[in-house]
Amino acid sequence: MAAVFLVTLYEYSPLFYIALVSVCFLVTSAVVVGWFGLGVPVILRNSEETESSTRVLKKRMRQVKNPFGLEIPRPAAASLTKGVTLTPDCLEDCVLTCYWGCSVQKLHEALQKHVYCFRIKTPQALEDALYNEYLYRQQYFIKKNDKEEKYCQLPEDAQVVDFGPVPRSRYPLVALLTLADEEDREIYDIIAMVAVIHIPDESYRPCLGILFQYLLLAQGQYHDLKQLFMSASSPAPSSGRASPGKSSTDRTLLEKAGLAGDEPELQEENSKDCVVCQNGPVNWVLLPCRHTCLCDGCVRYFQQCPMCRQFVQESFPLCSKKEQDEDESTRG
Repeated sequence: MAAVFLVTLYEYSPLFYIALVSVCFLVTSAVVVGWFGLGVPVILRNSEETESSTRVLKKRMRQVKNPFGLEIPRPAAASLTKGVTLTPDCLEDCVLTCYWGCSVQKLHEALQKHVYCFRIKTPQALEDALYNEYLYRQQYFIKKNDKEEKYCQLPEDAQVVDFGPVPRSRYPLVALLTLADEEDREIYDIIAMVAVIHIPDESYRPCLGILFQYLLLAQGQYHDLKQLFMSASSPAPSSGRASPGKSSTDRTLLEKAGLAGDEPELQEENSKDCVVCQNGPVNWVLLPCRHTCLCDGCVRYFQQCPMCRQFVQESFPLCSKKEQDEDESTRG
């Protein structure tokens, strides 16, 4: 019946053509409006002026208190023969254990054992997992909130002047921080921190630095900490130094994320304004490139990082809106 009606409409009336054109127009209009929204189509607009049609996934974050902190106060003065100075900064009483010449293979096997076999809560647990594959061990008891410098050095009778060319079979220094009291291990999710430290020697001379940093959780996971790349979009002040208040605030944000690096890496960051609007404070970390360059207002407009143009897969804020308001009210 319908076919007869269409044939009759086609043969005896121009309404068929009018209806066909109308349907095509409505479908095309719906596609344009649905894809690009009301207003001028995207093809006629600047891409930086429009909000991305595909939302970047916001990574779900869970706030965890990290009881461990470790800094290297004078990295330029450190070497394999002169030793290195470490400054622990812990929220509870801790034990700092330094392993010189630790086996690369055994260390990563130990991290896997923490996941599958047993938890590395104490220095003895790590040593059992390493099968004593290290050259020398030093250990210090760290009181709560004590920032006293600890000097670590290989003994002269070890007769080690370098660890050979890269790739190496041993790390120069591995620093382990563990909670001293067993009760504290039941309170904190993070029960240990492992820092792999490069120290210059005769075979490999790049300056001292932390190669890897791992946080070991009581549930059997471990997190590999990565350095954030903060933006410095505004010119430095005439004095050439950042204000203490601003620098302190920026470092606090990194510490909340558990990603605070050494102070020398941040001394060039004189401004933390958004690289797009140059007005709002930087708050969003883009993954996987780890550039921290956008404010809360601009982050929703970009599918690609404005610094390196890499596509953004996920993003997360350094602090919530509530924390920002509390910080501003405190400073005010």
